[in-house]
Amino acid sequence: MTTTLPGGERLLYGCMGLGGDWDSEKYGSQDVAAAEAAVEAALDAGITVFDHADIYRRGKAEAVFGEVLSRAPGLRERITVQTKCGIRLADGDRPGIYDLRGSSILQRVEESLTRLRTDVLDTLLLHRPDPLADPAEVAEALMSLHRQGLVRAFGVSNMSAAQIEELQAHLDVPLVANQLEMSLARRDWLEAGVLVNTAAAAGNGFPFGTVEHCRRNGIRLQAWGALAQGRYTGRQESDRERRTAQLVASLAETKGTTPEAVVLWWLQRHPARIAPVVGTASPARIRACRDAAVREPELTHEEWYDLWLTARGEPLP
Repeated sequence: MTTTLPGGERLLYGCMGLGGDWDSEKYGSQDVAAAEAAVEAALDAGITVFDHADIYRRGKAEAVFGEVLSRAPGLRERITVQTKCGIRLADGDRPGIYDLRGSSILQRVEESLTRLRTDVLDTLLLHRPDPLADPAEVAEALMSLHRQGLVRAFGVSNMSAAQIEELQAHLDVPLVANQLEMSLARRDWLEAGVLVNTAAAAGNGFPFGTVEHCRRNGIRLQAWGALAQGRYTGRQESDRERRTAQLVASLAETKGTTPEAVVLWWLQRHPARIAPVVGTASPARIRACRDAAVREPELTHEEWYDLWLTARGEPLP
């Protein structure tokens, strides 16, 4: 199977929308058909990394994807499969919690492999920090999975530089990815670096230095929510969003591409080599992202700043 790690490709396809509703009802044939259509659209768009989590649609996203793999001989060898563990969803009266105990990691990976109908994960991400997790215990579980050939590489999601460093100190292999919410709408990761020594810094909660740490250590930043829920390519809810959408559309027309590609190019133009995760289940919208997978970001320095400032709605400090 492929040894390509997520990060070599420009885009990932996020599979959270596959598998039907967020309930315990079994998925149906129409859900499998929808998953097949989404996977086909992603491949058509040049995307070969598929991002999962064990909780997506309460496991049904992985399961329908496994059905797709079983129906397409040779597909598994052409793609990279990534999943996450570490969140336990609410169940009845039991609230949702985070769980990165070693035994839980091992169990969740076994369940994901079964649902995905594969014998190895290319990458496993830890979905959210668990305050009770012992980094040494977490690392022991991860290295056990690695030694058994069940997981090729590891990363994290929604973690700061300090949390990454603490885990890496116990691992014998390098962490390869950190998945964070990043978009033209969610800019705290970017603004944390320019609001230093300003009063506005107090309102920015992003852990300063995380982007720099990932760049310095070869940890690929993956951006979930990269299309900003369609704020600049479909629905707009404010004058600022409408102005930004107009600029996005104008740039798309000038460059012979789609608004979706422009929004993704804005992330990809950053020197951290951010890899956006495309999460829509619409085949048409997936295909609209193709130029972000196959073309270099065609935004000048000034165009990139124009997009930032328009979305920001106020001058830089």
